[in-house]
Amino acid sequence: MPTLQKITPCLWFDTQAEDAAKFYTSIFKNSGIGKISRYGKEGFEIHHRPEGSVMMVVFRLEGQEFSALNGGPLFKFSEAISFVVSCETQAEIDDYWDKLGRGGDPKAQQCGWLKDKFGLSWQIVPRALAEMLQDKDPAKAKRVMEAMLQMKKIDIAGLKRAYDQR
Repeated sequence: MPTLQKITPCLWFDTQAEDAAKFYTSIFKNSGIGKISRYGKEGFEIHHRPEGSVMMVVFRLEGQEFSALNGGPLFKFSEAISFVVSCETQAEIDDYWDKLGRGGDPKAQQCGWLKDKFGLSWQIVPRALAEMLQDKDPAKAKRVMEAMLQMKKIDIAGLKRAYDQR
């Protein structure tokens, strides 16, 4: 998988880089796993990983390249970094929400955000949300924001009702 982009997000895992790459590539179209590199004998006194175990996985989601590193338990994901998935329809929101949220933390779901089973945060949002929140009529935008703040998974029909004040 040739690198075409200048900046590639690198996700730090304890030991689950390959499992995570397989999970994510099973959910998104235009996705696949590229190169997998493995730890050797060199540096064992630093990395403490068995020779031959997965070190780095390069994978692609919707054409965007990522890398996943098995770097040990030192660092964990936080909500300070999340990936936004822009959706056109409620069916698309429902599909990503169900698949990415499977095995994740149900307490970490609010306003279209969820945490997957690896602890990575995702925002599953309709493209129309930004348009509604940026409406020239501040009352419409306020109603949409208030409606969204009450949701876990975003409901496009609910946002539209608030927008149209129905």
